[in-house]
Amino acid sequence: MREYNIAVLKGDGIGPEIVEEAIRVLDRAGEKFGFRLRYHYALLGGCAIDETGVPLPQETVDACKAADSTLLGAVGGPKWDGVPGDRRPEKGLLGIRGALGLFANLRPAVIFPELREASPLRPEIIGSGLDILVVRELTGGIYFGERGRRTVEGAEAAYDTEQYTVPEIERIARVAFQMARKRQKRVCSVDKANVLESSRLWRSVVARIGEEEFPDVALSHMYVDNCAMQLVRNPGQFDVIVTSNIFGDILSDEASMISGSIGMLASASLGAGKAGLYEPIHGSAPDIAGTGRANPLATILSAAMMLRYSLEEPEAAAAIEAAVSQALKTARTADIWTEGTRQVSCKEMGALVCEAL
Repeated sequence: MREYNIAVLKGDGIGPEIVEEAIRVLDRAGEKFGFRLRYHYALLGGCAIDETGVPLPQETVDACKAADSTLLGAVGGPKWDGVPGDRRPEKGLLGIRGALGLFANLRPAVIFPELREASPLRPEIIGSGLDILVVRELTGGIYFGERGRRTVEGAEAAYDTEQYTVPEIERIARVAFQMARKRQKRVCSVDKANVLESSRLWRSVVARIGEEEFPDVALSHMYVDNCAMQLVRNPGQFDVIVTSNIFGDILSDEASMISGSIGMLASASLGAGKAGLYEPIHGSAPDIAGTGRANPLATILSAAMMLRYSLEEPEAAAAIEAAVSQALKTARTADIWTEGTRQVSCKEMGALVCEAL
């Protein structure tokens, strides 16, 4: 039987609840598809601060590096608002991404047919459903470039530098093309090449990688302002979008909103190897922690991404996604509940997905 070691970081707030349901689903998928997962639990975020005084203990870094992949719940909460900035729970999240060398953020924007009414887009725009994957460069660009303040003509000024090297662009482009090969084989590279020199380099490098290494994948280019418009005008035209750190930050948030609920949105952060960090994009929601109202589906779908991209269990991943769709036909958690469906708890939703599997 195939075996995989998974580092589990439950985190704070609703993190432990939603992770437990994802693990139940993973175990059920393993029973069905012939693999076993071994879980190694570690601390990250506020719970790590409470136990060790730091948001990212070295033991957690070691556990994640030794694992085949990492599953994360959520971190943070008002309990730790008074903690110094360099020791806040969110620093643990940034730290583990850096420690694992994760440079590619994958964020799907999916509308399940059962949740069409939850999307702010008109039904005729959505059609039968949408499935877009935004691949965002995670460790370069303006967020990590040279910055500072200076005096310009007697006035205070600030600057932030957008910079990318050819190797940085090459590696994120390869991730996008590889993802597209598993989907509809279409990549749209988004930049601002009509204005920015960094975008002109970005466009030329992505085009070269596509032509030389991925001739079977169709490549198009789009300016970021047009892409922002097209996501709400005709989102069905996109399969995989690859873009820089700052553009990806903005566009992935926009794309995620077409799904209608943040409680449904999964994500993955990948590096050079197969291992990755998989987490829902929503926060720790401490106001509903322990009430049973949390929606575990984003975490369950993140676990499905882990099976597909890190553990190479695509059949199990597809089965989980189909099970989520099946469960949504009759039941919803409070955040996505509508008339005509049964409102269920976090645990009940996890059980329904397991049953559908």
